[in-house]
Amino acid sequence: MVRCEWCEGDPLYEAYHDQEWGVQVRDDLKLFEFLILEGAQAGLSWITILRKRENYRAAFAGFEPIEVAQFTDRDIERLLANPGIVRNRLKVAAAITNARRFLEVQREFGSFAQYMWSFVDGKPIVNAFTSMAEIPAMSEVSDYMSRDLKKRGFKFVGSTICYAHMQAVGMVNDHITSCFRYGQV
Repeated sequence: MVRCEWCEGDPLYEAYHDQEWGVQVRDDLKLFEFLILEGAQAGLSWITILRKRENYRAAFAGFEPIEVAQFTDRDIERLLANPGIVRNRLKVAAAITNARRFLEVQREFGSFAQYMWSFVDGKPIVNAFTSMAEIPAMSEVSDYMSRDLKKRGFKFVGSTICYAHMQAVGMVNDHITSCFRYGQV
């Protein structure tokens, strides 16, 4: 079975690749989870975040944005003392800020999914890359998404993070064409 080579050799990575990466996500809570995790990943490897994912779920109220939006300075200190997550003050504060902005977007657009999927006109971009070297780190769409999210007050949403988010939630199919998942997603 051929997979995208970035995940090979680690069972957790392979399971993520095989079951989640590139699958269309239109559920607001799941999109919020990926938004928080992608922001936490900035400057780190994705496998680091995957290994901490359950700790993030526990620390961030199951990724319930209403609860995270109400976190206080005391919660920030609690999170910074948690060895199970990335203990970076800017990233922790950004997660709380992003929860607040997320709720604003939900109110404006009816759902966060509606807003996010509008960047790709509601349907995934299907690329046809034959090697990992061809896959970009960002795109015009992720540039535009990043600018719009920043304008709305979101943090840790640069173009590279936005593109990784698009890949993770199926807004773009970047499985290489020989990968068994390419045609499935």
